[in-house]
Amino acid sequence: MNYSIEGAPLPVVICDLEPGETLVTESGAMSWMSPNMKMETSSGGGLGKMFGRAFSGESLFLNRYTAQGGPGHIAFASSFPGSIRAFEIGPGQEIVAQKSAFLASTPGVELSTFFQKKIAGGLFGGEGFIMQKLTGNGVAFLEFDGHVKEYDLAPGQQMIVDTGYLAAMSMTCSIDIQTVPGIKNALLGGEGLFNTVVTGPGKIYMQSMPVAQLAGAIRPYIPTGN
Repeated sequence: MNYSIEGAPLPVVICDLEPGETLVTESGAMSWMSPNMKMETSSGGGLGKMFGRAFSGESLFLNRYTAQGGPGHIAFASSFPGSIRAFEIGPGQEIVAQKSAFLASTPGVELSTFFQKKIAGGLFGGEGFIMQKLTGNGVAFLEFDGHVKEYDLAPGQQMIVDTGYLAAMSMTCSIDIQTVPGIKNALLGGEGLFNTVVTGPGKIYMQSMPVAQLAGAIRPYIPTGN
């Protein structure tokens, strides 16, 4: 498979497949394709995985697109202004990403739900509590909101992140929730009561405009009915 990612800030990943090659995507993600791409819809691993995907913000079913009778051509566009990134998934290269980040992958990539281990994270972690875990072997395409900034964290090195800005991280990283110090800071600082703390070693990917932040920014300008 050859691919190119084009068109930021409204990107699309365009893939050229050899005969018999397959890409897996969530329902409704295909944007355009050549006539010889055959689509098959499946549960992607049974009832448990279906509901796991739904819980992490994905569709219940997965679509498989296979090039038949010759090379195939297929494109997947981002659903939000931002970035599409390609990740090589394999042993030691597993990724945890925000829910709804998955766009498409080769068939060897396994998609499952990732939970924070601590109860506090579950209660107060917001969008960071339920994430997606990508394991197996292959290439995965993930979509993020806005510009993406990468950091390499050394063992024990930390980054404090406001809710929603953590797009993805290596599985070697860990995440926890901490309260904003000081009652005055928490109540008047405008940053909320809790932050996400990411600890290395590993790579983290920060996004500049989470969709929830954009929605909050434009809400005052949307006319409301009487």
